[in-house]
Amino acid sequence: MVQENFTLAIEILGTIAFAMSGSFAAMQKRLDPFGVLIIAFVTSVGGGTIRDLLLDVPVFWMHDMLICTVIFITCIFSMIFKSFEKKFKVTMFLFDSFGLGLFTIIGIQKGMDANLHPLICITLGTITGCFGGISRDILLNRIPLIFRKEIYATACIVGGGIFLVLVKYTTLSYALVQISTILLIVAIRTFAVKYHWQIPKFYGVDNNTEM
Repeated sequence: MVQENFTLAIEILGTIAFAMSGSFAAMQKRLDPFGVLIIAFVTSVGGGTIRDLLLDVPVFWMHDMLICTVIFITCIFSMIFKSFEKKFKVTMFLFDSFGLGLFTIIGIQKGMDANLHPLICITLGTITGCFGGISRDILLNRIPLIFRKEIYATACIVGGGIFLVLVKYTTLSYALVQISTILLIVAIRTFAVKYHWQIPKFYGVDNNTEM
């Protein structure tokens, strides 16, 4: 029961983090309040919706008004908080990073509950963590972070792999493993941006180049 409550707390915190991230991103684009709410909602539930469809289970937010209520209240709060917040970019980055870590763990746990292969669990965690942000960026006409130079999905994969290793091969409490992995994902994202860590990119050949 305690573990279920702790997992629910992680899901709510992840929802708040992504709702804030989506709200700030929408306000950067000067959307009206309804537009801000839509972007916040899509950012919060996008990854989890795709995860549940892949698992062929009921979509979580359609049967849980708590999540919808949390998104609505968070969105209203972010629009009020906007008047006092001057550093949109930093605030959005922090909420997005924590949302990424929190939802990655939720996605992995859903895969574990379905007795899926560890690699599939990590994939579900990455989808849960990343696809809300992808949907947000597409709706805001931006290149999604996952396709840019920033370390994003890689943080989910590394964190997810370490999470499964710690769960299987250590005697640490499950809650401690969850918290440690979430903080690890946030740390990877933070250091990647601070120190400009990048994954090697492919460069196409210019066919118009003269020989």
